[in-house]
Amino acid sequence: MAEDSPAAASGESGSPAENSAPLLREPADGVPDPIATAAGLARAAAALAAGSGPIAVDAERASGYRYSQRAYLVQLRRAGAGTVLIDPLPIGVAGFRPLADVVNETEWILHAAPQDLPCLAELGLRPARLFDTELAGRLLGDERVALGTMVEQWLHVRLGKEHSAADWSTRPLPREWLAYAALDVELLIPLHDALARELADAGKVEWAAEEFEAIRASPPAAPRDDPWRRTSGLHAIRTRRELAIVRSLWYARDAWAAERDVSPGRLLPDSAIIAAARANPTGPAELAQLPTFRGPRQRRAISRWWNAVAEALVLPDADLPQPVSRADAMPPTSRWRERDPKAAARLAACRHVISTLAAKHRVLPQNLLAGDIVRRLAWEPPDPPDATGVSITLARHGARPWQIGLTASRLGDALTKARAAEPTA
Repeated sequence: MAEDSPAAASGESGSPAENSAPLLREPADGVPDPIATAAGLARAAAALAAGSGPIAVDAERASGYRYSQRAYLVQLRRAGAGTVLIDPLPIGVAGFRPLADVVNETEWILHAAPQDLPCLAELGLRPARLFDTELAGRLLGDERVALGTMVEQWLHVRLGKEHSAADWSTRPLPREWLAYAALDVELLIPLHDALARELADAGKVEWAAEEFEAIRASPPAAPRDDPWRRTSGLHAIRTRRELAIVRSLWYARDAWAAERDVSPGRLLPDSAIIAAARANPTGPAELAQLPTFRGPRQRRAISRWWNAVAEALVLPDADLPQPVSRADAMPPTSRWRERDPKAAARLAACRHVISTLAAKHRVLPQNLLAGDIVRRLAWEPPDPPDATGVSITLARHGARPWQIGLTASRLGDALTKARAAEPTA
């Protein structure tokens, strides 16, 4: 159990870990075999129900290898129940219902919860309450919040992370990978205990509760508009026809990746898409001569890629994508001084307020108030820019009550001073 692990034996918290901190390779309770049947999962659910306290939860995906973001391993641990490893593939969503009946009524401990909650929700697992150890660290002013770093700082043990980017769709999973996965949840419970004490000592329990609830209640992310515009290297594209080639290749790759459940970049790297668009080839043979299309894998798929390019080449001009986003959108901050010097001055004043308050309260600036909210406030401030107007604006953009309470008045003062300093016509 976690409370018997070397990590839990440390009674101190918050002081920097020494270089001699021991490296953990084996869980205290050993490495359990992954549960791969609905009956086995029902028995594990009963054991977890008999345990006490919050449940440490983690999930392993195969990002960079697979198209889907599904969970390929689920890990849970609870005091009195030990660690449970689950292989979701042979069980299916219906087999998770007995587990959901138990864990969905319990507080979860996760690290970087937004990364794991979507794939767990696909299995019907949703927390009633949660504690995010990564976010707790940020609220306590920690700048380095990777799990291994936080375990070393707060629990004075080291956790090997060499399997964090492994292909977790591999079957069978190697024993050393399973040990790594079991250690993650074993250490989450003592890490939670140390951080919870520190949050209480710092008077930040309510801050954390609001932040954790905001994560828990957050709806699924909406699909991005024009996701192809995130293609790496798009800045090198010069014409609308080239943009059309990028778009067509991106969607062709995405459809094939989804069909094969393979990470898109493994089928065709972004650099190849950009190279094809810039070359503007006239036929499949010319496309196949580009450096990134000469390999055996790409040559076998050349007709697929050429068909996508050909579709873009025959598009009418009216159907070509526009090179820039809407002119009325908030521009990058690097252009504010040129486009709207007054907004640039307001942004500088708001950022100074946030950095000053963040230092005073020992919290990272982006967690005191998200950078996007600060930018939106500076770009379109309320009129008048007093504390009441600022409070309403911050709430509209998603700021939590504790953030508004700490920042609204100071931001209102800064915006009022910035307006007074603006040159008259």
